Amino acid sequence: TNFFAPYGVVPNFLLNNKVHCIPMVIEESSVVAASAKAAKFWLERGGFKAEVVSTTKVGQVHFIWNGNSEQLFNFFEESKAELIESISPLVINMNKRGGGLLSLEIKDCSDLEEGYYQLHGEFETCDAMGANFINSVLEAIGKKWQELVMTNLKFEQAQRDIQIVMCILSNYTPNCLVKAWVECDVSELEDAGLGMSAEDFAHKFSRAVRIARKDVNRAVTHNKGIFNGIDAVVLATGNDFRAIEACGHAYASRDGQYRSLSNCIIENGKFKFELEIPLALGTVGGLTSLHPMSKISLDMLGMPNAKELMMITAAIGLAQNFGAVRSLVTTGIQKGHMKMHLTNILAELKANVDEAKQIETYFSDKAISVSGVKDYLKKLRESVSPKSI
Repeated sequence: TNFFAPYGVVPNFLLNNKVHCIPMVIEESSVVAASAKAAKFWLERGGFKAEVVSTTKVGQVHFIWNGNSEQLFNFFEESKAELIESISPLVINMNKRGGGLLSLEIKDCSDLEEGYYQLHGEFETCDAMGANFINSVLEAIGKKWQELVMTNLKFEQAQRDIQIVMCILSNYTPNCLVKAWVECDVSELEDAGLGMSAEDFAHKFSRAVRIARKDVNRAVTHNKGIFNGIDAVVLATGNDFRAIEACGHAYASRDGQYRSLSNCIIENGKFKFELEIPLALGTVGGLTSLHPMSKISLDMLGMPNAKELMMITAAIGLAQNFGAVRSLVTTGIQKGHMKMHLTNILAELKANVDEAKQIETYFSDKAISVSGVKDYLKKLRESVSPKSI
């Protein structure tokens, strides 16, 4: 069966001088609204820019072996060509597309666990996310490596004892990286909706981002806002949002402290807001090829390749982050959020068109709550005479 989720669209999203219509699958309508508002704001200021830094994915054969590590490393180098040759049937098609196994090395991880080593592989999977490809290759390498170690006559009998613990890709892909940014003169940030000067806004905005770079309490919520945008596009295109989230949060902690994934720089009168994030995405294989809504989403985006989808997804994450931080440092987050939430409350209470208009007018300058709306709707209905009903 299916669990249906709301499907929204962000129009007029200018990225790398091309206008996109970006699909988003998310239960929170205010996220789509905030992204659209940010897209409109930056449409008049040069739009969003993005570039893919690298697209390397990784995986490991985890194994236990006890003996002289130098001997093991030497044996690996002697056996490397045979290991790579053994997976030829599995990589032939990916190789034709320009991908495949890029490198294979052995790592001593015995400081983490006694006798623990890894065969660490780097992969290029082109337009596929590549999970099945990588895992199949790793399992084949693990099987062949076990066979080679167990039959190596240069090892003593005890050294031929090897345990392959697991063969699996890693969703931590720091070298599958994309950058997105917006920039303009500080003076160009001038906007009636800010409620302050462009310069004051720029510095207040920058300070809010710096706080998220330094304080974990704010950083978690700040990054959650980024993923509001990213996850919605990842879902709409049939990709794995759990893998994207797990990797992104690990990347945010790469220096030992959890920090904001975005950064803001004001220098020489220029405002720059940027995001750097790993995004292992695909546009072929998996649900992207099977789910009809994923096909519609990719068609809406102009049938992007994986690199293009990485840039689109990073840019929408940055747009959502800009919208959220802008609200926080100006009107406050609840004004826009509760305005959108009011629509949901009215639908839940089955308010008719006339009732909805009166309630929206009444709460235009008041705090919105479910109980408050419910009470006001009750008064409206009580004021209606039986004759008019």
